[in-house]
Amino acid sequence: MSVRATDLLLQSPEDQHTLEEYEGRMPRWCTGCGDLAVLTAVQKLCRDEQLSREKVVFVSGIGCSSRFPHYMGTYGFHGLHGRALPIAEGIRMRRRDLDVFVNTGDGDCCSIGAAHWVHATRYNMNMTVMMHDNNIYGLTKKQASPTSPKGTHSDTTPRGSDLNAFDPLMATLGMSNLSFVAQVPDWIPELLYKVIAAAYHHKGFSFVRILQRCPEFMPGRFEPCVEDPDQLQMLTHADGIELSPALAKVYRFKRQHDPIDLTEARKIAGTSTKIPVGILYRNPSIPCYEDMRQPTELITPELIRNGLESELDRFTIWPSD
Repeated sequence: MSVRATDLLLQSPEDQHTLEEYEGRMPRWCTGCGDLAVLTAVQKLCRDEQLSREKVVFVSGIGCSSRFPHYMGTYGFHGLHGRALPIAEGIRMRRRDLDVFVNTGDGDCCSIGAAHWVHATRYNMNMTVMMHDNNIYGLTKKQASPTSPKGTHSDTTPRGSDLNAFDPLMATLGMSNLSFVAQVPDWIPELLYKVIAAAYHHKGFSFVRILQRCPEFMPGRFEPCVEDPDQLQMLTHADGIELSPALAKVYRFKRQHDPIDLTEARKIAGTSTKIPVGILYRNPSIPCYEDMRQPTELITPELIRNGLESELDRFTIWPSD
């Protein structure tokens, strides 16, 4: 049976973006760095969602994880230390048509950027925030970070750190206007992808803490969890993350947790003897700040120019006649 060429054209799928199209520069992370797993998961997400590269922007601060925008074949903004979130908020406020992702580290987010993190959570602007938590300052070659375990020997704490580690989950779950909180390790690719995908599809400020291995400056930190799956507790629910049969066999400790239950989420984060993995909290009913502050008129280049000239005219010294 013959088929007309026009029929074949009508049946052919639209051009599909390939995984390679989302690749940027060659990553310069150390061999075995958990950031590589995050990069792979995000590139796969972009491919699976067929995101237009010109409509995607990755924003970062300073740190190993903050090199992320360089390695994506999309738009990116490599900002100042701890300032990724206000930059992303500015982008989101004026360009709500863009998919905004933020990559930050435990030092970048929990130390110098902590105040921005608190208020970004409160604003609940629609963006996907990935905090790569390796418990150490890696880019500056091994200094204790807020999430370093007590007793950590580093260049700044040669006798061991004195303070207990800061808990990003407990901190986030205590912030106001909370919308989405999840935790996932880098060494379980299937779950890493699922959690980041769930965060992307959530409308609001999606905060994902990624337990990220640093083989160079924090070797062995998470190896006990890698070698012993029983140290992890999988949070499963129809409105959360479901395990594949293969993972369900490996990870025996599971807990049915409805992510709408904030009280239970705080209890899990604060009292669990095992590391919780999955979505702790999700509330899609929280309004986004950029929707509440939607401009009443179209922001055109002419409008921006007139506004700038109006402000500058206030300080202009005009020549006298």
